Amino acid sequence: MRREAATPRPGWDATVRSQGLVYVDTELPDGGIMSYWDETAAYVLGLEEVLRLEEATAELHRMCVAAAEHVVARGRYAEFGIPDWAAEAVARSLREAPPSLYGRFDLCYDGSWPPKLLEYNADTPTSLVEASIVQWFWLEETHPEADQWNSLHERLVAAWARIGAGLHDGQVHVAWSGEEESGEDQITAGYLAETARQAGLKAELLPIQDIGWDGRRFVDAADRPVTTCFKLYPWEWMLAEPYGPLALEPGTPTTWIEPAWKLLLSNKALLAVLWELYPGHEYLLPAYLDSPRGMTEYVAKPLLGREGGSVRIVTAGGEVSNPGDYGDEGFCYQEFRALPRFDGSHVVLGSWIVDGGPAGAGLRESASLITDNYARFLPHYIDTPRLP
Repeated sequence: MRREAATPRPGWDATVRSQGLVYVDTELPDGGIMSYWDETAAYVLGLEEVLRLEEATAELHRMCVAAAEHVVARGRYAEFGIPDWAAEAVARSLREAPPSLYGRFDLCYDGSWPPKLLEYNADTPTSLVEASIVQWFWLEETHPEADQWNSLHERLVAAWARIGAGLHDGQVHVAWSGEEESGEDQITAGYLAETARQAGLKAELLPIQDIGWDGRRFVDAADRPVTTCFKLYPWEWMLAEPYGPLALEPGTPTTWIEPAWKLLLSNKALLAVLWELYPGHEYLLPAYLDSPRGMTEYVAKPLLGREGGSVRIVTAGGEVSNPGDYGDEGFCYQEFRALPRFDGSHVVLGSWIVDGGPAGAGLRESASLITDNYARFLPHYIDTPRLP
């Protein structure tokens, strides 16, 4: 893997906005504006490298599912901050295997083997539109002879087709939080709705705040039943809402995507369970729930919260924190591994899972050791000509 300078396309800003990246502007603390999309450089991957990373992604997903099965078998819900009243629903969800669409691993990888798992955004991962659509069109315009580690769109459509085969009416509601102001969640939900439509489903987009309860079932704003719902809204938020218990009731006729057992994979406690089950595994970093256990350099990650949440890094050089409310739900203490530096920027590789299989990559850069809301997304390509 290498980073190479690139010349931005004329009119690139209007182009990426027209492709759905309406959240391209990031406001800086001093009031200035930076672009989230950055095509002044690109990352270049080798084909053999991509194949190995796909194998690593597939293995990590298998390990995570096995860890979830272990947690359910041992009843270790309290370590994940899951309330007692939700435990049986999580176990039932894992046992019944309702549809699951996608997730994203964040990996520490600099081109040398092996990559290291930083976390699994398994419930409500974003940065999807830029990884699936925007960087693919960039490739088509700038490197038409090259390929890209990116089968996200095709795999999402195929996944929806498989899901749709089990639906009696082909209707799917796709929900996001109307309180998210950047537009990213709405655009991501809209893109997922479009992939569902391309799979032959009837997809309706709506804010999750417009979903109600009529005394027997969840309904949309027009009082139509919500029988299958993809929600870009984390389960831990749903459990904190008054309707949370209703969403998990076995008699409630709504299939939620992602399913409730994803509570286990989107929780940072997963990192500690993985290290317990697979100690010394080449793709993992040491991680514990009770304390740093003597680690002199570590990252304290709150168990709950979406990507980009508050973390605290302790190193020999001092402490770095991401501002925010750390809450009282507990922490996972993971060994600190500095993100690789390329031309002065730290990079994290996001490796996507769709329908249980590897589907592509997105790379984000940050000036900070923490990949925060001021990170930039850079496109990539494979330096081997694409197959005909």
